[in-house]
Amino acid sequence: MSFSGVHHVVVRVKDFDEGLKTWRDKFGLTLDRTAESDELGIKQAFFNLANGGFIEVVAPTGDDSAVGKAVASRGEGIHTIAMEVEDLDATVKQLQANGVQLIGVGSPQVFIHPKSANGLLVQLTPKA
Repeated sequence: MSFSGVHHVVVRVKDFDEGLKTWRDKFGLTLDRTAESDELGIKQAFFNLANGGFIEVVAPTGDDSAVGKAVASRGEGIHTIAMEVEDLDATVKQLQANGVQLIGVGSPQVFIHPKSANGLLVQLTPKA
């Protein structure tokens, strides 16, 4: 099992437009694109970084979404860190053997449950 690096970081914000202003206007990052996911109940903004990673800013479109609930209970901040892994299947097997609680095993998006990662949601992303 090997984490080879940070792939991207997801930051949750209450207000999408204010999040854009912070990361684009105040911090000077270039907005690559925006999207909206009805399924997840979020608006997204993607800011590419020079090292190949990116920052994803997400805001809830409703209070019932996972991000909406997280904003209500924990406020704004880091929502997810996506870690690159060399081999997703081998990493999942090793983490399970180590007693780590996982979400989405068997799907293309596997996460380490916050209860197993000091309160942080960790996404496992196969290295490209």
